[in-house]
Amino acid sequence: MAKLLYSVTMSLDGFIAGPGGDMSWLTEHLGPNPIVGELLEKIGALLVGNRTFGGDDPHKGDADKEGKFAGGGWSGPQFVLTHNPPDTPVPDVTFVGDLDTAVRAAKAAAGEKYVNVLGANVARQCLEAGVLDEILVLIAPVLLGDGVRLFDHPGGTNIRLERLSLTHAPQATNLWLRVVGM
Repeated sequence: MAKLLYSVTMSLDGFIAGPGGDMSWLTEHLGPNPIVGELLEKIGALLVGNRTFGGDDPHKGDADKEGKFAGGGWSGPQFVLTHNPPDTPVPDVTFVGDLDTAVRAAKAAAGEKYVNVLGANVARQCLEAGVLDEILVLIAPVLLGDGVRLFDHPGGTNIRLERLSLTHAPQATNLWLRVVGM
């Protein structure tokens, strides 16, 4: 059965997007990273937050890559968690109103592959629901100082993680973790 994986590039100071959701900082950190190529082959579906789905794109201005996951390096079914789906259908995208339904649909579509979770809010909801299996953080050598945190839980929490691997690439340090529990 499919596993849920939160994969994300993060600044060294813990931000996955700059102020206002700005993703332009990421452009210079997109580069050769063997773990990304291997991961793309293992993804069967995406579970995406609505803000991430409609948000800023690090490939903005590149007609061949803009609006495509991994700049077009992957294609397949996407499930967007939202209470406000668009009036016009989007090819290969299913808009779902609740987390449980979205997770079940994405897992069914992914088969034996990963459901790749995109968006800090959806990842937090998955963690709180106990359905997130793994986290892959590509740590970029940059400090942003403000923006959207990798994980935000007002009042704090203690989610135990187990390191599965630590690798290095020219543009990032890759930290792959298993979610052990809360």
